Amino acid sequence: MLNIKSKWILITGSSRGLGRLMAEELAKTGCNLILQSRDKKNTLDIENTVKANGGEAVSFSCDLGNKEDLLSFIDALDSYDIDIVYNNAGMQVTYRPEIFDTTYEDYETSFRVNTIAPMMICYKLAPKMIAKGFGRIVNTTSGIDNEPEQGPYSASKAGLDKTTKDLNKLFAGKNIFAFLTDPGWCRTDLGGNSAPNDPKSAVNGLLAPGLIESTDKVSFKGMIHAQDYVDMRLEDIVKGIEDGRFPL
Repeated sequence: MLNIKSKWILITGSSRGLGRLMAEELAKTGCNLILQSRDKKNTLDIENTVKANGGEAVSFSCDLGNKEDLLSFIDALDSYDIDIVYNNAGMQVTYRPEIFDTTYEDYETSFRVNTIAPMMICYKLAPKMIAKGFGRIVNTTSGIDNEPEQGPYSASKAGLDKTTKDLNKLFAGKNIFAFLTDPGWCRTDLGGNSAPNDPKSAVNGLLAPGLIESTDKVSFKGMIHAQDYVDMRLEDIVKGIEDGRFPL
């Protein structure tokens, strides 16, 4: 398992839900965190935890669905030597029982946040990772399928799946890897109160791919479904990915 002390890690959507839980876990390790949310005041407490554990931290306010905001945020990332990226932020615009009432804006908003923003972040940071011969990218996707009521959300995540897989063709043999993770249906602001899974159940599965030390045996057999690893320690999930045993 990778020693992340002093490494710079970016987490998008880190003020609430799964992103916040992931940030709170990493904040205890001595790593350095870059925390993105719509309002940076919502992650200042996580910054304090990071600093109390010997790391550095910085928060950014950014609406990932706004082009100018996104590009400004991406430019600011140039100041940091980022080793690990968790593109966790996502948006479910609506659930439309009347499918043919789906609007242009539903698709535009979904793709801006769920596909374009994470990939622009990847494209910005990947050249530096290639130059130094190290990088881990973890893009949170969705296992939702066969639900046309959520067409824009599912389509935007499918776009993220495709472009993430494409990245690994560029990263072959460079000690860099891009992963897809599916948290499952969790009780978050996005998932709603009816979801069957406690968001804490997904944290180890979501964090693990970014913490692998070696990519020698890793293969892209599919996404990491976090709910498959609920009862496992983080270290054991990481080892399974490094050995090529996971994803299941």
